[in-house]
Amino acid sequence: MSSKLEIARRTDHLPTVAIVGRPNVGKSSLFNAIIGRRLSIVHEMSGVTRDRVVAPLVRGGRHFQLIDTGGLGMLQGESRSVNVWDSRIADQVEAALEGADVLIQVANVQEGLVTLDAEVADRLRASGKPVIFVANKCDNPGLAAEARSEFRKLGFDPVYPVSCLHRSGVNALLDAVLPLLPEVETAESSAALKRDGRRDAVNIAVIGRPNVGKSSLVNALLGEERVMVSDVAGTTRDAIDIDFTLRYEDSERPAVLVDTAGMRKNTKVDDIVEYFSVMRAKAAIARADLVLFVVEASPDGVTAQDKRIAGMIEEAGKGCVIVANKFDLCRDECRAGAIREELRRSLPWMGYAPLVLVSARERSNLGELLDQMAEVMGQLEIEIPTGVLNRVLSDAMERNTPPVTGSAPLKMYYASMIGRRPPKILLFVNNPKNCAEHYKTFLKNILRQAFDLSGLPIELELRARPKKVESIRREPERSNSRKTRKNTRRK
Repeated sequence: MSSKLEIARRTDHLPTVAIVGRPNVGKSSLFNAIIGRRLSIVHEMSGVTRDRVVAPLVRGGRHFQLIDTGGLGMLQGESRSVNVWDSRIADQVEAALEGADVLIQVANVQEGLVTLDAEVADRLRASGKPVIFVANKCDNPGLAAEARSEFRKLGFDPVYPVSCLHRSGVNALLDAVLPLLPEVETAESSAALKRDGRRDAVNIAVIGRPNVGKSSLVNALLGEERVMVSDVAGTTRDAIDIDFTLRYEDSERPAVLVDTAGMRKNTKVDDIVEYFSVMRAKAAIARADLVLFVVEASPDGVTAQDKRIAGMIEEAGKGCVIVANKFDLCRDECRAGAIREELRRSLPWMGYAPLVLVSARERSNLGELLDQMAEVMGQLEIEIPTGVLNRVLSDAMERNTPPVTGSAPLKMYYASMIGRRPPKILLFVNNPKNCAEHYKTFLKNILRQAFDLSGLPIELELRARPKKVESIRREPERSNSRKTRKNTRRK
């Protein structure tokens, strides 16, 4: 049986530009300078970028995507004293090179030409693709002249001096890149323009604490090794946006799947890079339409940090599916029903969110996850007619009379839906203080059942109805006319 929702790679191809170079030459700084916002994490520490970071762009009437890659930190055939991440970063870079149409090699003019720069240049030349050489950190004209002289030895002419700090030389670089991009069909260009800024795309953020399998889940959903996976907590650093297509209800819709860094308690954040990673994850929650909250499937329930993250998701008012990953590790020890019960007991305030047990490693039960995602997405655009809303709430209050809290029982006069994502319902009542908290929860449950609002938190605002309706007449004019009549009588 096929799922209600299918995830597929996009068939349209945007021209692609990949930024490549050895570690710590300013690739991420250049990436951010070109796109005009801080998407990639920038730090003087070597090896900060590990996965491919992608952003769509429109420049000079041309539509393309820009890829930031990790630094190539080892020479060809080198095996000793190689960082644990170097070979895996190299695999990500090779994937970027394979799909790119134009390559930008970045070097650091302040360090001069080094052996690894020449090694990277040879790799790029072997690809047979157009290569533009950028000398970064040219913060004054003298360095720019030095860069042209120094790096011309690699066989690239011209050399483009750039200062990401002062944002100089970026426009000249783009002017050189645009003519090298292949032409795309008009329809694809239009689609690319709409995707720039992702205004029409569904944003799905994968959130959770470190080492629960977020990146493994992303790869399992996409059916490819798109992001780096390891048993080391903190492997993912940037928030990785991955464009794909959702096939749902006989239609296709562009979407963005966001893989994020694991969120640890602030007091346990070790360094500034991890701090920026956590900030990117929080920002991903804020801009998401749907959150996949990944926890470990465990008979012990969830951790204190899981509960903190759940609170952040609910406070942000996001649609959510709880994904209990690594079910394959505890399948023999405990029944699925017992794990579900313990997770529900551990997260009672997330009772609105569907819960799915999966194994990203075995790629099992992904069909149920996709179905639950489809259910929640179907509710994101729901609009409840005012008449129907009032009948449902009035019937519920007649069947279950509100408890008396304060001086008088709660009375509802009118209800209206005033917001979506999440659904926000406004109730005009005699006095909001007359509504007990558990009765407000009761009304939310009634709304959830009546309109099948699965996966979405509901905001219920109670507002006192004005006792008096102000007259449309203007009081100052009326008082002035009275004074005029009195003065006339005296005369």
